[in-house]
Amino acid sequence: MFTADQCHRAVAARDRRFDGMFFTAVRSTGIFCRPSCPARTPLRKNVDFYITAAAAAEAGFRACRRCRPDASPSSPEWDVRADVTARAMRLIRDGHVDREGVAGLASTLGYSTRQLSRLMREELGAGPLAIARTERVRTARTLVESTAMTMSDIAFAAGFSSIRQFNDTFRQVYSTTPRALRDGAGTLKTTGDIVLRLAYRAPLDLDYLFAYLGARAVTGIEAVDETGYTRSMRLAHGPAVLTMRRGRGDFVSCRLRLADTRDLGSAVARARRILDLDADPTAVESTLRTSGLGELADRYPGVRSPGHSDPVELAIRTVLGQQISVTAARTHLNRLVADIGEELPSELRLGEVDRVFPTAEAIAAVPEENWALPQRRIRTIRTLASALASGAIDLGPGCDREEASARLLELPGIGPWSVGYIRMRALGDPDVLLASDLGVKKALDDLGGAVPQCSPWRSYLTHLLWAHHSAQISPAQTSPALRTEENRR
Repeated sequence: MFTADQCHRAVAARDRRFDGMFFTAVRSTGIFCRPSCPARTPLRKNVDFYITAAAAAEAGFRACRRCRPDASPSSPEWDVRADVTARAMRLIRDGHVDREGVAGLASTLGYSTRQLSRLMREELGAGPLAIARTERVRTARTLVESTAMTMSDIAFAAGFSSIRQFNDTFRQVYSTTPRALRDGAGTLKTTGDIVLRLAYRAPLDLDYLFAYLGARAVTGIEAVDETGYTRSMRLAHGPAVLTMRRGRGDFVSCRLRLADTRDLGSAVARARRILDLDADPTAVESTLRTSGLGELADRYPGVRSPGHSDPVELAIRTVLGQQISVTAARTHLNRLVADIGEELPSELRLGEVDRVFPTAEAIAAVPEENWALPQRRIRTIRTLASALASGAIDLGPGCDREEASARLLELPGIGPWSVGYIRMRALGDPDVLLASDLGVKKALDDLGGAVPQCSPWRSYLTHLLWAHHSAQISPAQTSPALRTEENRR
């Protein structure tokens, strides 16, 4: 947490880089805002600062209607850190409390409900239930403003247990009723699509992201062009399809087709993870410059470390593609999805995206003769799929990254490169340098050979090195997406 004086200076400068990292609560008005709120800067003696919106709401403050603090990017701290509080925050944002309750969250993390609540209150000023409630009301607001659903349907879709709880929380956080908010929303869409804006901290290199994702796109699961990315997802209550495109200002436009609106919050969290929208590019750039890589950072401003919507899918894809080119890996994945990928309901299909990636159980059951791969690779894939299906290896948003890495390395045929790539993309670890990768090695050699000290942002360094290496090779391979990734076990 920043000091109070640092926070006030950021508020006085209306610095958007700090949006979502803390919230400003003005005692004289009873309102809390994001740091960049355009309203007059409050006097230092009149403000308190909170690390979460939930803590500000718990203290009795209402969300500012002008700056919409609930629409801020999430704090990058929850991806950088690996402690129990960060793991809990990632699980809450993925809807774990709505599905399993606080007791289920605590059990997943290996704590008692009382221990977990105490830890989170001491650090964040709010317990897991209050934080989950803030996420619910944010989901509810999206549904109120962008759909024609009834208020009762919205309440239960957002995770509230009763209409009264829904209305009371809405008034507490927004100082208005859901009905009044809808009346000011204008014409509502009558289609099943939900359209919203995802905020990020500028700059953001969408060209790099779309090229990277496009070269790895699996037919039927993903579709990418220079303006956007579409993919299917498997969520808790059914499948979904999302499309993300360039938006106006510091926003990405996101269109969602959901089989069940209860999955909206989880879908948004995964969409943000795919494009790494909660990153802090200023902190990354500062570390790169300190390490002597300012010129490289200037060449690729706003580079991100793309994540994935499904850690299980990413793990299978990583192991299947070991030691072969990206193009060859796509060929095998296309065949796998065509054979056992589950078809989407017709109302969810969008263009060529008509399937969801097969489950770990289905992949573990694929006969050996159906794989056009070496026997050793087949055994590795089937062993990994079985471990993921049984829960022996947990790659979910609340997993312990070190424990997951150790368990992956125990499996025959999985080496450090694959584990690092899974940590970087599936587990959202921002501090992974794939030092054994051929492209990374060649880029480092071209830049002088020394390995820069860029912790905790080495995942971003990996992508910068890939981009640099791609720019040095033939014009036909200049896209960062066309390079070969190699597993040096």
